[in-house]
Amino acid sequence: MKKIMFLLLSLFFTFNTAFAQVDVISGMGIGFIYSPSLNSYLERRADGELNAFSTSAEFYAEVDYTISPKYQIGVEYVYNLFDFSSSYSGSYTLSYIHQKPSVLGYYVLSGNGYKFKFGAGVGLRILDLTENISIAEDFNAVGFGFLVRAQGNTKLSDNIYANIGSTLRTDFVGVPTNNVGNFHEDININSLSISVNIGVSYFF
Repeated sequence: MKKIMFLLLSLFFTFNTAFAQVDVISGMGIGFIYSPSLNSYLERRADGELNAFSTSAEFYAEVDYTISPKYQIGVEYVYNLFDFSSSYSGSYTLSYIHQKPSVLGYYVLSGNGYKFKFGAGVGLRILDLTENISIAEDFNAVGFGFLVRAQGNTKLSDNIYANIGSTLRTDFVGVPTNNVGNFHEDININSLSISVNIGVSYFF
Protein backbone atom coordinates (compact mmCIF):
# COMPACT_ATOMS: atom_id res chain seq x y z
CA MET A 1 0.00 0.00 0.00
CA LYS A 2 2.81 2.39 0.89
CA LYS A 3 4.55 1.61 -2.41
CA ILE A 4 1.35 2.38 -4.34
CA MET A 5 0.88 5.67 -2.48
CA PHE A 6 4.52 6.60 -3.10
CA LEU A 7 4.15 5.78 -6.79
CA LEU A 8 0.95 7.85 -7.11
CA LEU A 9 2.53 10.83 -5.36
CA SER A 10 5.63 10.55 -7.55
CA LEU A 11 3.51 10.51 -10.70
CA PHE A 12 1.48 13.49 -9.46
CA PHE A 13 4.54 15.64 -8.73
CA THR A 14 6.24 14.59 -11.97
CA PHE A 15 3.10 15.56 -13.94
CA ASN A 16 2.75 18.81 -12.03
CA THR A 17 6.39 19.77 -12.56
CA ALA A 18 6.30 18.88 -16.25
CA PHE A 19 3.19 20.88 -17.06
CA ALA A 20 2.88 23.50 -14.34
CA GLN A 21 3.07 26.96 -15.79
CA VAL A 22 1.50 30.18 -14.65
CA ASP A 23 0.67 32.96 -17.11
CA VAL A 24 0.30 36.46 -15.66
CA ILE A 25 -1.34 38.86 -18.10
CA SER A 26 -2.29 42.53 -17.94
CA GLY A 27 -3.26 45.20 -20.41
CA MET A 28 -5.95 47.52 -21.67
CA GLY A 29 -8.41 47.75 -24.51
CA ILE A 30 -11.49 49.27 -26.03
CA GLY A 31 -14.98 47.81 -25.86
CA PHE A 32 -17.94 48.22 -28.21
CA ILE A 33 -21.14 47.84 -26.20
CA TYR A 34 -24.67 47.15 -27.40
CA SER A 35 -27.05 48.02 -24.57
CA PRO A 36 -30.43 48.78 -26.20
CA SER A 37 -32.33 49.74 -23.05
CA LEU A 38 -29.71 52.23 -21.90
CA ASN A 39 -29.10 53.47 -25.44
CA SER A 40 -32.80 54.23 -25.92
CA TYR A 41 -32.81 56.19 -22.65
CA LEU A 42 -29.70 58.20 -23.54
CA GLU A 43 -30.97 59.07 -27.03
CA ARG A 44 -33.66 61.24 -25.45
CA ARG A 45 -30.94 63.21 -23.71
CA ALA A 46 -28.43 63.31 -26.55
CA ASP A 47 -27.52 66.21 -28.82
CA GLY A 48 -28.09 63.92 -31.81
CA GLU A 49 -28.75 60.33 -32.81
CA LEU A 50 -26.56 57.77 -31.04
CA ASN A 51 -24.78 54.83 -32.61
CA ALA A 52 -26.10 51.39 -31.72
CA PHE A 53 -22.69 50.53 -30.21
CA SER A 54 -21.10 52.72 -27.56
CA THR A 55 -17.39 52.68 -26.76
CA SER A 56 -15.75 52.15 -23.39
CA ALA A 57 -12.27 51.74 -21.97
CA GLU A 58 -11.21 48.65 -20.06
CA PHE A 59 -8.23 47.49 -18.05
CA TYR A 60 -7.62 43.86 -17.18
CA ALA A 61 -5.42 41.45 -15.24
CA GLU A 62 -5.44 37.66 -15.53
CA VAL A 63 -3.70 34.64 -14.03
CA ASP A 64 -3.86 31.28 -15.87
CA TYR A 65 -2.60 27.90 -14.69
CA THR A 66 -1.57 25.09 -17.01
CA ILE A 67 -3.19 21.75 -16.12
CA SER A 68 -1.99 19.91 -19.24
CA PRO A 69 -0.14 20.81 -22.47
CA LYS A 70 -3.46 21.70 -24.13
CA TYR A 71 -5.55 23.15 -21.30
CA GLN A 72 -5.45 26.01 -18.83
CA ILE A 73 -7.77 27.36 -16.16
CA GLY A 74 -7.67 30.96 -15.03
CA VAL A 75 -9.19 33.93 -13.26
CA GLU A 76 -9.43 37.48 -14.55
CA TYR A 77 -10.51 40.91 -13.38
CA VAL A 78 -11.76 43.54 -15.84
CA TYR A 79 -12.36 47.19 -14.91
CA ASN A 80 -14.63 48.81 -17.51
CA LEU A 81 -15.30 52.57 -17.77
CA PHE A 82 -18.20 54.17 -19.65
CA ASP A 83 -18.96 57.89 -19.90
CA PHE A 84 -21.68 59.88 -21.68
CA SER A 85 -22.37 63.63 -21.67
CA SER A 86 -24.61 66.09 -23.52
CA SER A 87 -26.00 69.61 -23.25
CA TYR A 88 -29.48 68.25 -22.38
CA SER A 89 -31.14 70.67 -19.90
CA GLY A 90 -27.91 72.61 -19.68
CA SER A 91 -25.66 69.73 -18.73
CA TYR A 92 -26.14 65.98 -18.49
CA THR A 93 -23.67 63.21 -17.66
CA LEU A 94 -23.98 59.49 -17.07
CA SER A 95 -21.03 57.28 -16.25
CA TYR A 96 -20.49 53.86 -14.81
CA ILE A 97 -17.78 51.53 -13.58
CA HIS A 98 -18.39 47.89 -14.50
CA GLN A 99 -16.26 45.32 -12.65
CA LYS A 100 -16.11 41.88 -14.29
CA PRO A 101 -14.30 39.11 -12.40
CA SER A 102 -14.52 35.73 -14.17
CA VAL A 103 -13.23 32.17 -14.11
CA LEU A 104 -12.10 30.75 -17.45
CA GLY A 105 -11.09 27.59 -19.23
CA TYR A 106 -8.75 27.62 -22.25
CA TYR A 107 -7.72 25.33 -25.06
CA VAL A 108 -4.08 26.10 -25.88
CA LEU A 109 -1.97 25.80 -29.02
CA SER A 110 1.68 26.64 -28.43
CA GLY A 111 5.06 26.36 -30.09
CA ASN A 112 8.44 28.02 -30.23
CA GLY A 113 7.79 31.68 -29.45
CA TYR A 114 4.00 31.70 -29.59
CA LYS A 115 0.88 30.64 -27.71
CA PHE A 116 -2.74 30.81 -28.90
CA LYS A 117 -5.56 30.47 -26.38
CA PHE A 118 -9.27 29.90 -27.04
CA GLY A 119 -11.60 29.90 -24.08
CA ALA A 120 -14.83 30.68 -22.32
CA GLY A 121 -15.81 31.84 -18.87
CA VAL A 122 -18.45 33.03 -16.44
CA GLY A 123 -18.43 35.44 -13.55
CA LEU A 124 -19.93 38.06 -11.28
CA ARG A 125 -20.76 41.51 -12.63
CA ILE A 126 -20.78 44.62 -10.40
CA LEU A 127 -21.94 47.97 -11.75
CA ASP A 128 -21.77 51.42 -10.13
CA LEU A 129 -23.59 54.14 -12.09
CA THR A 130 -23.71 57.90 -11.55
CA GLU A 131 -26.20 60.18 -13.32
CA ASN A 132 -26.03 63.96 -13.06
CA ILE A 133 -28.91 66.09 -14.31
CA SER A 134 -29.19 68.85 -11.75
CA ILE A 135 -27.78 66.74 -8.93
CA ALA A 136 -25.69 63.57 -8.95
CA GLU A 137 -27.42 60.30 -8.11
CA ASP A 138 -25.65 56.98 -7.57
CA PHE A 139 -27.05 53.56 -8.46
CA ASN A 140 -25.63 50.05 -8.36
CA ALA A 141 -26.41 46.59 -9.63
CA VAL A 142 -25.02 43.06 -9.30
CA GLY A 143 -25.46 40.31 -11.88
CA PHE A 144 -23.58 37.76 -13.92
CA GLY A 145 -22.05 37.39 -17.35
CA PHE A 146 -20.52 35.02 -19.89
CA LEU A 147 -17.62 35.41 -22.29
CA VAL A 148 -15.75 33.72 -25.12
CA ARG A 149 -12.21 34.74 -26.07
CA ALA A 150 -9.38 34.27 -28.54
CA GLN A 151 -5.91 35.44 -27.54
CA GLY A 152 -2.51 35.30 -29.22
CA ASN A 153 0.86 35.68 -27.51
CA THR A 154 4.17 36.25 -29.27
CA LYS A 155 7.56 36.11 -27.59
CA LEU A 156 9.51 39.29 -26.82
CA SER A 157 12.17 37.81 -24.52
CA ASP A 158 12.75 34.69 -22.41
CA ASN A 159 9.49 34.79 -20.42
CA ILE A 160 7.83 37.96 -21.66
CA TYR A 161 5.25 37.92 -24.44
CA ALA A 162 3.12 40.56 -26.13
CA ASN A 163 -0.54 39.59 -26.35
CA ILE A 164 -3.52 40.68 -28.39
CA GLY A 165 -7.01 39.30 -28.00
CA SER A 166 -10.69 39.77 -28.61
CA THR A 167 -13.53 38.96 -26.22
CA LEU A 168 -17.26 38.61 -26.80
CA ARG A 169 -19.33 39.16 -23.65
CA THR A 170 -22.94 39.09 -22.62
CA ASP A 171 -23.62 40.68 -19.24
CA PHE A 172 -26.83 40.65 -17.21
CA VAL A 173 -26.82 43.23 -14.41
CA GLY A 174 -30.47 44.22 -14.66
CA VAL A 175 -31.86 47.50 -13.37
CA PRO A 176 -29.59 49.57 -11.09
CA THR A 177 -31.08 50.71 -7.78
CA ASN A 178 -30.35 53.01 -4.87
CA ASN A 179 -32.01 53.64 -1.50
CA VAL A 180 -34.82 55.60 -3.22
CA GLY A 181 -35.74 53.06 -5.89
CA ASN A 182 -34.93 51.83 -9.38
CA PHE A 183 -33.06 53.71 -12.08
CA HIS A 184 -35.40 55.89 -14.17
CA GLU A 185 -38.12 54.02 -16.06
CA ASP A 186 -36.60 50.69 -14.93
CA ILE A 187 -33.85 50.99 -17.54
CA ASN A 188 -31.60 47.92 -17.45
CA ILE A 189 -27.88 47.84 -18.25
CA ASN A 190 -27.82 44.38 -19.81
CA SER A 191 -25.40 44.35 -22.71
CA LEU A 192 -23.64 42.49 -25.50
CA SER A 193 -20.11 43.66 -26.17
CA ILE A 194 -16.96 42.90 -28.08
CA SER A 195 -13.56 44.20 -27.03
CA VAL A 196 -10.07 44.30 -28.49
CA ASN A 197 -7.21 44.19 -26.00
CA ILE A 198 -3.43 44.48 -26.04
CA GLY A 199 -1.07 43.77 -23.19
CA VAL A 200 1.93 41.94 -21.82
CA SER A 201 2.16 38.34 -20.62
CA TYR A 202 4.74 36.84 -18.27
CA PHE A 203 5.04 33.04 -18.37
CA PHE A 204 6.55 31.44 -15.25
